[in-house]
Amino acid sequence: MFTVIGLELFFVLLIACLLCRAPYGVLACQGQANAGRRSDWRDAQERAEALLKELLSEDEYRQLNRRGYLEVPSPSRPRRTYRVPRHQGQVKVFDDGVPTMALCVQPVEPIPDGDVVVMHKLMIEGNEAEYLRTANRFEPTLYGFIAVRPRMRTQR
Repeated sequence: MFTVIGLELFFVLLIACLLCRAPYGVLACQGQANAGRRSDWRDAQERAEALLKELLSEDEYRQLNRRGYLEVPSPSRPRRTYRVPRHQGQVKVFDDGVPTMALCVQPVEPIPDGDVVVMHKLMIEGNEAEYLRTANRFEPTLYGFIAVRPRMRTQR
């Protein structure tokens, strides 16, 4: 009885292994491909960091590294400031020093954090109204920020 159950279990496991097994060539090349992707990503991060240093002033770059965020003043509202995080996350909006909303704008493809900081800064400074239209909004609550229902966008 136990030998029959044992044999059945053995064959089930054998079939599962054969169905899930990848050819040796695929497994052997997979490590090399991942290593190439890792070095490409590292190169992309280094280029993004170099661009960030080039576009930010020394004070802005120091603030970004010390505080973990970059404060971008609003071009249209003198008492509004955007806090862009060093690492990907929500951009906090402060009016007169009080948090009024959080915004979420993400690239379609993964890009290094430095490029995301540059993206936010350039979008805010270049076309703040479009940036606000594009972003998903979150309102402040006692415990953090909560999503606001998206507005229906009108077709132009």
